[in-house]
Amino acid sequence: MKKIFSKPQSLKNVAFKYCPGCGHSIAHRLIGEVIDELQIREITIGIAPVGCAVFAYNYFDIDMLEIPHGRPPAAATGMKRVYPDKVIFAYQGDGDLAAIGTAEIIHAANRGENITIFFINNANYGMTGGQMAPTTLKGQRTTTTPLGRNPKVAGYPIHVSELLSHFEGTAFIARGSLDSYKNIVITKKYIKKALQYQIDNKGFSFVEMLCPCPTDWGMSPEEALKWLRENMMNEFKLGEIKDKWSNV
Repeated sequence: MKKIFSKPQSLKNVAFKYCPGCGHSIAHRLIGEVIDELQIREITIGIAPVGCAVFAYNYFDIDMLEIPHGRPPAAATGMKRVYPDKVIFAYQGDGDLAAIGTAEIIHAANRGENITIFFINNANYGMTGGQMAPTTLKGQRTTTTPLGRNPKVAGYPIHVSELLSHFEGTAFIARGSLDSYKNIVITKKYIKKALQYQIDNKGFSFVEMLCPCPTDWGMSPEEALKWLRENMMNEFKLGEIKDKWSNV
């Protein structure tokens, strides 16, 4: 009988070393569980860049590839074209994907590459000290916006999921959250649907996950969850944003 809290086979038997209250460990577990449930562990390749995501190879017990900042969609494209029968996913943070890798994610989505991207949105550059990211909210304080993000100077938060949804090549785009049991369950369903769409050769799939970052937000884990719910969820609405095949 399967234990309710047993470790997914797709994760190594090591303890996560992320900051207390960080959502990366939850995201890792969800992806690992889905890989096991879909029975694709032996054909799955994960790609991670510089940033907090760089530690993914320590935790996923699958083939992993480490790529320079912002480049995972390009690497995933090449990998999928060479190995079309593999399941390829990239795991990226907001600074990495939405700033350094803007060109890569936009063009991979526009081409409709049959890959899956998992996008961790914690509204700042987590690994390098909490600087402003493209997803940083208006008025949010970071190490590079100590008085709060001023749109007149730094622009507005970029809604990556909505942006990508306008490309004809994108098949499935959804935004979930890692703040509560209910939202975690829903997010797992998005992850499973995204990977299944790739397996079925339906095109580019993308799952954004709102993620607490207590350390760089200068909050306790409890305060970070509250801030995420009261602020990030108002800016970044949860739900399925695009499902190209829902009525087909």
